[in-house]
This record gives sequence, structure tokens and C-alpha cells, in this order.
Amino acid sequence: MKRVIKPEGLHRIELEEVPIPEPGPGEIRIKAACSLISRGSELGGRYTREHAVSPDIMGYSMAGTVDALGEGVEHLETGDRVVALAPHAQYVVRPARLVFPWDQTVVMPMPADLSFDRAPYYPLTAGAVTWVEVEDIQPQDTVVVLGQGLVGNLILQVIKANGVGRVVAVDALANRCAMAAECGADTVINAREKDPVRAVKRLTNGLGADIVVYAVGGPAGPAAFGQGLDMLALGGLIHLIGLYEDQPLSLPSNKIQGRKMLGGYFRTCAGARQSRRAMELLVSGAIRTDRMTTHRFPWRQAADAFALLYQKPGEALGVLLDWHD
Repeated sequence: MKRVIKPEGLHRIELEEVPIPEPGPGEIRIKAACSLISRGSELGGRYTREHAVSPDIMGYSMAGTVDALGEGVEHLETGDRVVALAPHAQYVVRPARLVFPWDQTVVMPMPADLSFDRAPYYPLTAGAVTWVEVEDIQPQDTVVVLGQGLVGNLILQVIKANGVGRVVAVDALANRCAMAAECGADTVINAREKDPVRAVKRLTNGLGADIVVYAVGGPAGPAAFGQGLDMLALGGLIHLIGLYEDQPLSLPSNKIQGRKMLGGYFRTCAGARQSRRAMELLVSGAIRTDRMTTHRFPWRQAADAFALLYQKPGEALGVLLDWHD
């Protein structure tokens, strides 16, 4: 079988031939149908690094069918359609049940009306449901989501699906601003065209946002984080979700006084209730995966898929790999 690997060297993506794995007790083997590339973790934490990366963490979400069961697995059958926390590969073996370390099963059965190309958005949607829940948004709150990549846009969509709070989306790319508007943002600010701090202050009569969600990360992260602090109201909450800045985020003491800060990854994944909610949103169409998916590549062109996502952020967002033969 083939799997995606990241050898030593910048921007290297290759396919490696390895034996098809066999499931052990309590495990299942999944034949892949479709997987989603993460611009954040897979580009920021893998593709743009010099060091080689373990194939086990090349990819984080795939959908497929169960084709072999290990001893003791009774709640799944061969042929079942599932979505899994798994790397990009033709076949993967995963524990059928796992709670540690994130309070979320590694494998989730797919509802009958959820397609293979929508299912890989499940882990990020479950994360967004959990992040929004912990923010405890009130009806009168103004919530600014800095960054409209996959994570930031999913947070926007979950907030809108919950029907609580006014959502302001901020990004510096026109395609992401357009998507945020289509996905229901009450206000969209293109940071290339307007000063987002000034714009948020005008929207809030000079008070600032009740909640700022920092979902930028990467090289643009420090500047965006500073703007997030500047637009945060007294008594407000800034929620840190973005990663891979590769430099410290400046936190002047005078800007955090009287305000709250939450590290988003203290509970990365969702529990059973949040998982059910994520599936409900995906099946209902409340999560616009059709709008988020910009490109599909056959698995043989995995290197081209990564290169496009890295080189053309103004065009590419949700990039899927098709593992059908």
C-alpha cells in the first residue's frame, strides 16, 4: 500500500510503499476513501520544517470503510463507513475505541447521509463545537474571529448555528472574507483594506469585542494577536487557538489587566455530546463543507496538493485527497 511521508528537507512530500497493516486486538483496519489536509498542522508543523516527520502524524482526518476487525471488536462490522483520526494512507489501523488522551474516540461511525468528502471535516468541527462551548457566548456578545482558515471559519459557522452572539470575521485574504460572508458572518473585515482594531471599535461604540478568537497562527500570528488585544473590551476574553508562530506572542501587562485569556488546546478534542453535535451540524448542512472545499486531488498527486495549499492561500483552503483506486 501507499502512504504519504514527509522526509528530511523543506517542502518535501513523497509516497512510500509499505505492507498493509494487520489489526490487533481491539483495533480495526480502514480502507481510505478521502482525507483532508490541514493547512495549520500539516503545513505549519510539517511541510515547512527541515526535519523528517513520522508518517503517523502526516494527516489527521480521513473517511473510509472498515475492511478488517481485530479480536474483541463487536460494535463495528466490515463494510461500515467511518471517519477516523488518521494519517494519509490507503489503509490505516486504529483503535476501535480510545478515550485517552483527548476524551474522544479515534473512530466514529458515519451517518448514512454523510458523504465521504464531507466526513473528514468532522474532527475540526468537533473541536470547533468544544471551543465555542467553552467561550460561553451570551446573546448580547460581540465575538471577533481573527483568521478565516478552516478552524476560524468552522468556529464562525458553529456560533451562527447556535444562534447566539454577533460574529465579526477578520482575514487578510479576499477569498476567505467572501467565504465568511457566505457562511453567515454578521460583519466581515478585510484586514488589508481596513484597520481591524478601528473597525471593531466603531462597531462596538468604542467598547471593543466581548470575545476575540485568535485563529491565525503562523508568521502573521504575532501582529494579529496584538490587534486582538487592542480590540478586546474590558472584562473580555481572548481565546488562543492559532499555533506555529515560531516566535513569542507579545503580552504587555497593561493590555491584559481586567481581561481574560484562555488557551484553546487545554481540551483539544470533543467528548461524546460535542461529537454528536458536530455530526448533527455536518449532516444537516449547517457546516458548509461544499464552500470550504476548494480542491480535490488523487492520492498520487499528494505532493501537488500540499504545494498548492502552501503556495496559493488566496485560492486553496479545504484540500482533499481521493484514495479511490
